[in-house]
Amino acid sequence: MESNESQLDLNHKKPSLINRHNGKLKIAAVLALLVSTVTFNLGFANETDKEEFAKIYHVYVADAYVGSVADEAIVEQIVKKKEQEASQQYQNIELDAGSDITIVPEQVFTVETNEEQTVKDLQQAITVQAKAYSLKVGNTAVATLKAKEDIEAVIDGLKLQYVTQTQLDGLKNNTASTLPSLQKNETRLIDVTLTEDITDEEVLVSPAEITTVEKAVQLLQTGAEAKETYAVKSGDVLGSIAKAHSLTTAELLALNPSLKADTVLQIDQELNVTVEKPYVSVKAVYEKKTLEAINYQKVVKEDPTMLKGERIVQQEGAIGKKEAEYTLIEENGVRTEIVQTDENTVLEPKDNIVVIGTKVIPSVGTGTFAWPAEGGHISSQMGSRWGRYHYGIDIARPSGYTIKASDNGVVKTAGRHSTYGNYVVIDHNNGYETLYAHLSEIDVSVGQVVGQGAAIGVMGSTGRSTGTHLHFEVHKNGEEVNPLSYLN
Repeated sequence: MESNESQLDLNHKKPSLINRHNGKLKIAAVLALLVSTVTFNLGFANETDKEEFAKIYHVYVADAYVGSVADEAIVEQIVKKKEQEASQQYQNIELDAGSDITIVPEQVFTVETNEEQTVKDLQQAITVQAKAYSLKVGNTAVATLKAKEDIEAVIDGLKLQYVTQTQLDGLKNNTASTLPSLQKNETRLIDVTLTEDITDEEVLVSPAEITTVEKAVQLLQTGAEAKETYAVKSGDVLGSIAKAHSLTTAELLALNPSLKADTVLQIDQELNVTVEKPYVSVKAVYEKKTLEAINYQKVVKEDPTMLKGERIVQQEGAIGKKEAEYTLIEENGVRTEIVQTDENTVLEPKDNIVVIGTKVIPSVGTGTFAWPAEGGHISSQMGSRWGRYHYGIDIARPSGYTIKASDNGVVKTAGRHSTYGNYVVIDHNNGYETLYAHLSEIDVSVGQVVGQGAAIGVMGSTGRSTGTHLHFEVHKNGEEVNPLSYLN
């Protein structure tokens, strides 16, 4: 019969395995005896007293042979101890230290094992693993959670970064058939989804790889388990901090809502500088119903029987009202789309109708005053000046010196005055008069009908004047008014 060593060599070949010890240890079935020669006969075997045989147990971790022991309970005790030690550090996690261990029994004539060395090597070879669930986005494993229900908690936690718990609960409890009618000025959440599919897979991992729901949410949202912060140093400004972390100033402000562009930074103030690379985005869909104003139209009608400049409000405008419904779409809290889905007018608007006259009579003003010179600029405005009150405006440095009637009318005065020098007054027969002073030449006479833009004289420096210019006044019902309020 061959030696025990020959039998051991045969048994070290990869065995066929069956489960034992609640799936933690595996045991291989082997033949009761190995014969040394083909002449070993069955009759001899039957006569052999079975009590003469003993068992040893060969121990494998994964595919690596560790050694043999006389009692398989030794292996179970080592596994149990390893799991107990690990449970002190990793609480509330289902641990397994024996899933990679295979035990192969062998019947031998003589028990020869180096059990002490086997135990020592086994203790070093054993790896404690935990049953967990891998959270995947598409085909990418992102985080490992200890329980299947934690996957749902992560998904809800991610959604709660952008919607409220009340909104999420309402969405889970309501269906389209149970939702009440949308009220005026009401906005409600009708759907919240993730832009990528999240799945889970049961795995065995090192307990250290298992993360919390909170960290998994942070990881999905930003691409990192924890926020990266920066402590402000002397000389830092928002722009330099943003640039140093590959951010724009706008992105840095968005990451730190308490900051504004003009915020004065404090030394050692911590800023969030996490460069977000989210694995998945949250898409929220809302419906909104509003009561909105409908602006009225401004309608202008012309009446040839009314004098130009006359204006009558035929109908005051009135704002209408409408009910409008919208679908609002947000991605990671940012509005990306708004679509009007329905509209119902509840109050029609009323047009604002104004009738204006178009009839022009040369002796009657239109009510619109034209610039009375050929270009030029205002050298002095109406108001107190040099201890006296200046009742009009002065226009100097024109491109030409012709003075023109500012509106239709009849020449009321054309003569000379100690202060105004040569001057002209035109009565526009609508409550307005205009005065033109310091002319070097008067080209109209009293009683003459003049149209808007007609030449009435030449700019000069007569009377109390310091240089060539036009003094221009507008009188309304006998009172001086500021020409700049009337000139086009």
